[in-house]
Amino acid sequence: MNLMLYLAVVVIWGTTWIAIFLQQEAANTPVFVAVFWRFLLASLVMLVMLKLIRRLKKLDAQDHLFCLLQGCCVFGFNFVCFYHAAAWISSGLESVIFSMAVLYNALNSWIFFRQRPSFRLLPAAILGLGGIVALFWGDIRAAHPAPQLLWGVGLSALGTLGFSFGNMISTRHQRRQRDVLTTNSYAMLYGALIMAVLAVLNGDSLAPAFNLQWLGAMSYLAIFGSVLGFGAYFTLVGRIGASQAAYSTLLFPLVALTLSTLYEGYQWHNNAIVGLVMILAGNMVMFVRWPAAKRLRLA
Repeated sequence: MNLMLYLAVVVIWGTTWIAIFLQQEAANTPVFVAVFWRFLLASLVMLVMLKLIRRLKKLDAQDHLFCLLQGCCVFGFNFVCFYHAAAWISSGLESVIFSMAVLYNALNSWIFFRQRPSFRLLPAAILGLGGIVALFWGDIRAAHPAPQLLWGVGLSALGTLGFSFGNMISTRHQRRQRDVLTTNSYAMLYGALIMAVLAVLNGDSLAPAFNLQWLGAMSYLAIFGSVLGFGAYFTLVGRIGASQAAYSTLLFPLVALTLSTLYEGYQWHNNAIVGLVMILAGNMVMFVRWPAAKRLRLA
C-alpha cells in the first residue's frame, strides 16, 4: 500500500506542472483566482462525496482552526509563491528548491514532534538532491545572481516551507485520529476562501475563463492533483512519516521530463542521465529493506 500511494503521488503531482502551464497559457488568470477555483472545486467534490458515503467526520473548533492553518500553508500561499516565482526563475530551478521539502520535513518533524530522522535520510537526500541538481545543471548555470533570481529563489523556498508546515499540521491531525479526507476537505475549502478574499481585495474578478483548455486543466488540477494527489500524500504521511513521504518530491521532475521527452522533444544529456541514476539510487537507500546478514554457524 505504501508503494502504491508513493507512486500515485509521484505520477499525479509530476503531471500537474503541465496542467498548471496549460491553465495559465489558456488565459492570463490572476494567481489568486487560479488557486481559488482549483481548491474550491476540489473541496466541494470531496465534501459532497464524503457526505454521500457518510464518511464526513465532525471536527471540533480547534480542529477547524488547524484546518484553516493547513489551508493557508498547503492549499493557498505556497501555490501563490510558486506561481509568482515562475516569473523569475525556471521551473527546473523551482523543482530543485521544492525538493528541499525532504530536509524541511525532517527538521520540522524533529522540532515539533521530536522524531529523530532516520539514518537513511541523509545519504538518500544527498543523492536525491544531487540528482535534481544534475538534471537541471544547465538551468542552474544559466541563472545569474540578479534581484529577480533572488526573489524567485526566496519565494520558492518560502512556498516549500509552507508545504512542510502543512505536513506537520496533517501529522497533528492524524496523531489525534482525525480523518485525513475530512481534514483535507475543510483545509481546501478554507484555503480557497482565503484566496477569494485576497483576490477581491486585490481587485481581481473571480470569474473563471470559459474555454475548454482552461476548464480542462483546472478540473485535472482539482480532481487528480488535489483530491487524489493530496489524499494519497497525506495518507502516506500518516503511514510512513512526513520525512519519508516528502522524498517523493525528488521524483516529480523525472515525470515532467518524461512527458517532455515524449511530447516536447526534450534531449537527454549526460548530466541528466547522471541525475536519473543518483535519484534512483537515493530511492533504493531510502526504501529498500536490505536483508540482515546471516550469521555463520560454526560446527
